Amino acid sequence: MKIAGLIKAALVGAVMVSGPVLTTANAETLQVVRNGTARNLSVPMNRAIVVESDTPFAELSIANPAIADFSTLSDRTIYILGKSPGRTTLTLLDETGRLITNVEVHVAADVAEFKERLQQILPGERIEVRTANDGIVLSGTVSSITRMDRALDLAQRYAPERVSNLMSVSGQQQVMLKVRFAEMQRSVSKQLSTSLAIDGLGGVSGGLGVGIAGANLGSAAAGSQPAVISGNNAGAALIGFDIGSTQIGILLQALETKGLVRTLAEPNLTALSGQEAEFLAGGEYPVPVAQDNDTTSIEFKPFGIQLLFTPRVLDDDVINLELGTSVSSLDPGNGIVADGFQIDAFRTRQAKTTIALRDGQSFAIAGLLQDDFRDNNNQVPWLGDIPVLGSLFRSADYQRSQSELVIIVSAHLVSPTRGEALALPTDRVKLPSEADLFWNGRVARDVEPGSATGEVAKQDFSGSYGYVMD
Repeated sequence: MKIAGLIKAALVGAVMVSGPVLTTANAETLQVVRNGTARNLSVPMNRAIVVESDTPFAELSIANPAIADFSTLSDRTIYILGKSPGRTTLTLLDETGRLITNVEVHVAADVAEFKERLQQILPGERIEVRTANDGIVLSGTVSSITRMDRALDLAQRYAPERVSNLMSVSGQQQVMLKVRFAEMQRSVSKQLSTSLAIDGLGGVSGGLGVGIAGANLGSAAAGSQPAVISGNNAGAALIGFDIGSTQIGILLQALETKGLVRTLAEPNLTALSGQEAEFLAGGEYPVPVAQDNDTTSIEFKPFGIQLLFTPRVLDDDVINLELGTSVSSLDPGNGIVADGFQIDAFRTRQAKTTIALRDGQSFAIAGLLQDDFRDNNNQVPWLGDIPVLGSLFRSADYQRSQSELVIIVSAHLVSPTRGEALALPTDRVKLPSEADLFWNGRVARDVEPGSATGEVAKQDFSGSYGYVMD
């Protein structure tokens, strides 16, 4: 080994060993090429390095000047410029035409600056950066999808549309979403009406009747009291009396109706971070649709409990949720008849939003308080204004309906578990034997003690569940 070669090697902090070798350093660093048959040399694109051989050469040639170009500074020093990504061969010959060495020149994108910026922006992440032809390959493990996206965005700055992602995400990346629908509906209706009928007035056959709020009175057979002949007369009281040949009947109707409806749905669904998940528990309703050629086709509209969400696990276990959920049911009361088809309407409660929450936290994403009030007062003109007796010619109708809806969303980071640790609702029911069914009257057997389903069966499911409106 020559002394000049040792001095130059000491300047770059490299250790020279015997045998053919080619060391790579920055553009301002000299390198030594020793006698051999083939060696590799990496050159950043649009940058140059200076290579020096300890054996004088007389002739140089490069296979593809479009990838790398060179110029000689002396009979030992070569200036190599990387032009475009790829591989080519640099050949060195001595004065007698003997081969000194073949150098495989690999020109790739300059990722030194990219590595520095990546370490500054995402410290602590185990991301490996490599070059492949004219692109960048990222591999390793990152802590979250958000950090992966940041690394990919930064790589696009250095190699647009030429970034390969081989990175994986560590930690829990499966999200279970629990949505609770709770709806209470309460209605109150009160009616008070009167009807007056007079029969045989002035000896004229037939009668005179005044009816309010749908109550109807009429004459019965001769000698009998007036009677109700049609209409809904629930909660009605009939008072009849005779004044000579005249029969007078008074119908008093007082009715109060109360109703309470509770709706509760609780769909649960699990999805991988960044993947969309969809849930439907219900059915599809056929709806006729008119076509241009005077024909009718059938389209099916889904109804029931629907859940559609896309979770993304961010830094510090923050879960970003794109959520769409609805509970729908058929409403025949508001349906229509079209072309001979009876088409029911849909009653739907739905919400669509984007929220961020941590593992185990909950959000009330929607709420509705509705209070409808209606008050009607009907009367016979002038007669209803008479004091005291005017109440016989009036009717009052009072209706009030209240509804309250709450939609609560909870998110959990989950991981798989053993299959035997999970219990199904059907696991709690065992078919009885013939003796248990016919002799003991048992329709189901007890589950085995000590099993996972047995532990579930011990739980107390009695009591009130759901959202209760006072």
